[in-house]
Amino acid sequence: MLEQVFRDEWGRVLASLVGYLGDFDRAEDAAQEAFAIAARRWPAAGVPANPGAWLVTTARNRAIDRIRRERTLAEKIHLLPPPEPVVDEVDDTVIKDERLELIFTCCHPALPLEGQVALTLRALGGLETAEIARAFLVSEETMKRRLSRAKAKIKATAIPFAVPGARLLPDRLDAVLAVIYLIYNEGYSGRVDLGAEAVRLGRVLAELMPDEPEAHGLLALMTIHHARRRARFSGEDLVLLDDQDRSLWDASQIAAGRAALDRALALGGGGPYVVQATIASLQTRERIDWPRVAEMYQRLADLTGSPVVELNRAVAVAQAGDPAAALRAVDRLDLDEYLYLHSTRGELLQRLGRDAEAQAAYRRALELATSAPERRFLNRRLEKF
Repeated sequence: MLEQVFRDEWGRVLASLVGYLGDFDRAEDAAQEAFAIAARRWPAAGVPANPGAWLVTTARNRAIDRIRRERTLAEKIHLLPPPEPVVDEVDDTVIKDERLELIFTCCHPALPLEGQVALTLRALGGLETAEIARAFLVSEETMKRRLSRAKAKIKATAIPFAVPGARLLPDRLDAVLAVIYLIYNEGYSGRVDLGAEAVRLGRVLAELMPDEPEAHGLLALMTIHHARRRARFSGEDLVLLDDQDRSLWDASQIAAGRAALDRALALGGGGPYVVQATIASLQTRERIDWPRVAEMYQRLADLTGSPVVELNRAVAVAQAGDPAAALRAVDRLDLDEYLYLHSTRGELLQRLGRDAEAQAAYRRALELATSAPERRFLNRRLEKF
């Protein structure tokens, strides 16, 4: 119970404190102290009616006490308004706005991408540095340096704690969406389920920007994919869509994803995330309309110009019943160093009865495979000849 409250409230509390104190490190210290006090008091006294307001007020009081004790920073006391005397006076609406500002601060284009990702997880996800490091398979010291550099860059270049003006919003929103999706695509590792963290961040963004179709599209895309997570692996082995046990899919999450997609479409959405979410939704239907999936991949290819999207369109064309046309499309792509081009070619050639060529394609894919599950999957394909 307490852990869930802390996870739900961390981003809101930190956002309020960063805006109030103007310093990430000082805000984090104050938030951690408030959460520690809550962990001691709440089990006996009970969770307050408004836990977020209680935590914000406690953290502000502790931060002001600490500043007062630091004589070299005494002049800052005069710049700070007095703490709120009543916890219920903290305005939830303001806190939500500040969370949006914090997201845009973390994803400022002046920060390197790795810093944007780490800072977003630290600030909005509430993850410890060690947890983020384990999830991204780097040392804790490396992740600590990334976070430190990002915070120092914010301070040194005076990156504003604010949502950019309307003229800059589309570019900045694209960066925010891309960072959250990148976090999702890191997958699942150790105790930290980055997929779940990204879905949660996507939900925050969609709530804070209710009129942005791409925000709802990204949330829909991640939620629908995440609903299939238990079926995507058998032990450590990959399981393709056709072979997945649909009883393992989370029907409530699929419904939630489709609701988010409906919202995006109602807003007139037709951007890349909305199109990808539409494809994901189609692929969870009892009978998949593969010609429609191929059509949506063509639309996505027109939007992105991505050869990987063209590869996925070719797979849909094959599933719709025309592997020869799919193979012709694949052979036009310049993706020789891409594992999935060769594994797809192997599958298409096998369907067309060209077994010797199929084996050669699978062997080329095996040369490019970097993970044990990929290698096992490809070896099983070769063993069938």
